[in-house]
Amino acid sequence: MANRTAEFFPQEIIRRKRDGAVLTDAEILFMVRGLTDQSISEGQIAAFAMAIFFQGMTMDERVALTRAMVHSGHVMDWSTADLGRPVVDKHSTGGVGDKVSLMLAPIVAACGGAVPMISGRGLGHTGGTLDKLDSVPGYNTAPDPELLTRTVRHIGCAIIGQTDDLAPADKRLYAIRDVTATVESIPLITASILSKKLAAGLDALVMDVKFGSGAFKEDFDDAVDLARSIVTVANGAGMPTSAVLTDMNEVLGKTAGNAIEVRETIDFLMGRNVDQRLLDVVTALATEMLVIAGIADEATAPHAVKGALGSGTAAEKFAQMIVALGGPKDLMTNMDDHLPLAPIRRDVIAPKRGYLGALNVREMGVAVMDLGGGRHKASDKIDYGVGLTNIARLGAKLGPRNPIATIIARNDADAARAEKRILNAITLSEEPPAVSAAVRTRLTKEDL
Repeated sequence: MANRTAEFFPQEIIRRKRDGAVLTDAEILFMVRGLTDQSISEGQIAAFAMAIFFQGMTMDERVALTRAMVHSGHVMDWSTADLGRPVVDKHSTGGVGDKVSLMLAPIVAACGGAVPMISGRGLGHTGGTLDKLDSVPGYNTAPDPELLTRTVRHIGCAIIGQTDDLAPADKRLYAIRDVTATVESIPLITASILSKKLAAGLDALVMDVKFGSGAFKEDFDDAVDLARSIVTVANGAGMPTSAVLTDMNEVLGKTAGNAIEVRETIDFLMGRNVDQRLLDVVTALATEMLVIAGIADEATAPHAVKGALGSGTAAEKFAQMIVALGGPKDLMTNMDDHLPLAPIRRDVIAPKRGYLGALNVREMGVAVMDLGGGRHKASDKIDYGVGLTNIARLGAKLGPRNPIATIIARNDADAARAEKRILNAITLSEEPPAVSAAVRTRLTKEDL
């Protein structure tokens, strides 16, 4: 009985948090261990998550929760991998048309960083980096540890998925949060993101926290709260971290989908038809990654990014990564064969002439889902060849010759459904609207 009395009771910890108490590190560790080995029931974990949702957590509690979740599974150690370069990554809170990770990894690798980027699949209306890479034939998003280490050592980057033994507590907790309306809790979001990144053995991390109609946190102040939580907890857990807040009131880039976003990525890296807002976000995040990793300072980092793109070195790194992880050798020069698109093209024409005054970006993401480019449930298969292209910027003058977007669909019925959704997502104005910059601000440890 002595051992039993030394333990905690889950219901007592739930009650204490429900009533607004600050939990001890030991209580939090007990709950995470029970979450991991399933000795605590799903109902109790759901109640615990709901208590946190309503009562919140102090920053010290968030650090304790994150650390416990990190050590619920395997923690990667790059110190023995002989990389000879700092290990740095970026994480985005998600958006529509957000193919930035595909560009950042090779850019930072070309500038001297090591980027073992652990990415996720699409969540709701936001696209997933792994889903985009799954459109590349042969590409392996789940390499064995030896192949991953070899790729990062020789090329400098590898974009892969989360392994089962990396922060397993987060996997179970997220599944419970997803069905109990507790996903939006900032303490739980913070622990979920950072547990995976800390378990990846990073030297430093940059967060891309998005706000706007296509973002998880629409309100800017809410996004700032999330960014502040992540930067505070990550640094408190010993990982240098900063955040860049970026605008998601427009689709990022000119495309939304899977194969079509990989195609835009290749064009971007090759210097063809580059969208300025996308370039602004990529440059800001790559610059921040180089600075926080100690590869360059704030004055030289933007020039290093520009050089990696202009010289073609970043494009070479991307091509090398694709080949090293099983993809085709001629992807960069033979997109049509390797990244085919669906056959139907339909321009979405505004009902009258005017300027694109506002856009419900979430609905643009849902339109891609309706086409088959996303999942309504986890078991759904994705059609990698559908999506949107030629997406108009806010302030664009719309008319018969200037569509809102071009739909790429498998059949006319799907195209018609997506067209209706897109038309309902736009607001026309008689005058060009004021358009916000793509990058709003940055938040560092010194700003806390």
